[in-house]
Amino acid sequence: MQSLILLDDNPVNLKWLQMLGQRLEQVQCISFTDPLAALDYARTQRVDLVVLSYQMPHLNGLEFIAAFRALEGAASIPLLMTTANEEKGVRYRALEAGAYDFLPKPVDAAEFLARARNMLRLREASLHLADHAAWLTREVELATREIRERERETVMALVKAAGYRDYETGAHISRVGHYAYLIAQGLHLSVQDQALMLDAAAMHDIGKVGIPDHILLKPGRLDEEEMHIMRQHPRLGHELLKGSSSRLLQAGATIALGHHEKFDGSGYPQGLSGQDIPLFGRIVAVADVFDALTSERPYKKPWPLDDAATYLRDQRGLHFDPQCVDVFLAAWPQVLGIRQGFADESQAPAGDSPAA
Repeated sequence: MQSLILLDDNPVNLKWLQMLGQRLEQVQCISFTDPLAALDYARTQRVDLVVLSYQMPHLNGLEFIAAFRALEGAASIPLLMTTANEEKGVRYRALEAGAYDFLPKPVDAAEFLARARNMLRLREASLHLADHAAWLTREVELATREIRERERETVMALVKAAGYRDYETGAHISRVGHYAYLIAQGLHLSVQDQALMLDAAAMHDIGKVGIPDHILLKPGRLDEEEMHIMRQHPRLGHELLKGSSSRLLQAGATIALGHHEKFDGSGYPQGLSGQDIPLFGRIVAVADVFDALTSERPYKKPWPLDDAATYLRDQRGLHFDPQCVDVFLAAWPQVLGIRQGFADESQAPAGDSPAA
């Protein structure tokens, strides 16, 4: 059932409007002589049409329209003003304020019913369109989430495929992502960028798919030529991921290219320094090095956590963005929780807090 507010301070006029309103099917009529009382009602109740007079106490018709339009959800509710024929200036100002139409006084029954029915139909159609638009928005959001989830699954499959060729484990990939997410939170990045970091960080070493096995899997130290080849993996990862319209792959490309840059400019492959290194790359540099130091590999033992924390602190402003190091170490309890939650099978129990 639709709701119609009738507002007129003249009891005779209001009684006439009430009699006419009762002839509208499936419409509830609520009558007011006080515009302030009508506004109070409209704040909490459904309203589909307002028929109001211009001359009223406390608020005239123009003032009522302005106050009514300011109510939440009232911007598109039809307003029908009753005015005397000589009040043309009032009509113009009422149109500017948001009135939909006018009825001359004395109000004609046939004209009132026709105008009211048309405006109530307009209101019903408007609500239907709004509901349909909201439904379409929800469907688009659902479809977008499904696309992003499939995209994420594809990316994670590719990352895992790359991981099978290396000593790095799925747990390492998860830890780096969650460490990077933790740093993004500490830097107060947007919620969207924090979530993006969680997934995109997993692609930091995806370029290793292009590194020959005899170099990638070599248990000992790489010679100069082998190291040169190994250091191509950031560019290979960037080439693999760049050019996509996907924000996830774009972020992955940025991270792949920038996570071996150093804050003092001594990193690779571009030798960028400071703020010229993309923030996502600076974040993952901290997360990746910390996890690499504290993880066991066939060619090395894991560092004690305190030693790894000390290394990060010593390398503030040299290898790492100082701010990224600070927020990472400030969240040490969460760091330990991530390490325990995504532990390798051979990983030793986590230690205590890092040295001050």
